Amino acid sequence: MTDNNKTNVAPSGAEGGATRWGASDFKKGQPRWCPGCGDHFFLASLHKALAEIGVAPKDIAVISGIGCSSRLPHYMATYGMNTIHGRAAAIATGAKVANPALTVWQVSGDGDGLAIGGNHFIHANRRNIDLNMILLNNRIYGLTKGQYSPTSPRGFVSKSSPYGTVEDPFRPAELCFGARGHFFARCVATDQKGTTEVLQAAYRHKGASVTEVLQNCVIFNDHCHDAVYNSEGRRKNAIYVRHGEKLVFGENQQYGLVQQGFGLKVVEIGRDGYTLDDVLVHDAHAEDNTLQLKLAMMTPDEGFPIALGVIRDVEAPTYDQAVWRQIEEVSAQKKYHNFAELLLTNDTWEVTA
Repeated sequence: MTDNNKTNVAPSGAEGGATRWGASDFKKGQPRWCPGCGDHFFLASLHKALAEIGVAPKDIAVISGIGCSSRLPHYMATYGMNTIHGRAAAIATGAKVANPALTVWQVSGDGDGLAIGGNHFIHANRRNIDLNMILLNNRIYGLTKGQYSPTSPRGFVSKSSPYGTVEDPFRPAELCFGARGHFFARCVATDQKGTTEVLQAAYRHKGASVTEVLQNCVIFNDHCHDAVYNSEGRRKNAIYVRHGEKLVFGENQQYGLVQQGFGLKVVEIGRDGYTLDDVLVHDAHAEDNTLQLKLAMMTPDEGFPIALGVIRDVEAPTYDQAVWRQIEEVSAQKKYHNFAELLLTNDTWEVTA
């Protein structure tokens, strides 16, 4: 961990001597990704978000598995581990439980996180461990040169499916919600403002947070998220969801989402009798995830916008806090508190000459 660029200056309104971090304080090394790779965009947003969050680099650990995206800890001036394939969530769990004061960011790709690491992904969510879990989703295995991944669509042609896949993909939101996840957000790698906002929200959430980052692999799966990869596309094909605000979208915010039976419907505000009053208000804190999941599952193919932002954010007890609370409660009831006292709880003999 390095802090060569740290500036000891007081933030506005803070007492003198406080530390204000800049994005450069979290940077390290020269990223070795292909030019134009979505990982570059996300890394820059992560640096910016961490600077604005204000946690010192020495109090952060970035833990990854294997893959192009999993090289990210090499470019962070924090503690970090580039671990083994699919096991990032397991190792991040150990780090967080052993040191609850540590802010842990776990970074995986769609292959690393949802294929060999799928079991760890669902149980980290089920247990609600206080991890900031980042899923960089380019729908392909990039490091191993272009095999289809668990998020590749049916019929996808790749090196490992030359005639097209004959299986349906995981949809990360559905998997997270099915594992009783309490936080799910989505952003686009090229959208720095949107990405930094959801990363900050993920940090503030106490428990397992999942942030799906849509990004292109410029070599093996370019244009896979073209519908929302530039600002013009997002204005047409995305909806930014914010808790407590109306679910409106479009270049002129002319469309809205209303409830139709047990589903959602896109309407044009001011036509066919629909007014702004009919448009749903986003509730990210609702315990019942029915509408949140419907938002997360929307696709342009079905005539809906892609939901970006914090879709679900619900408080719940965290695993790491519960473990330490249990240790304290059990320890308080014991007659011994160290190894020497433990030895004296059984029969003892004094040997004399």
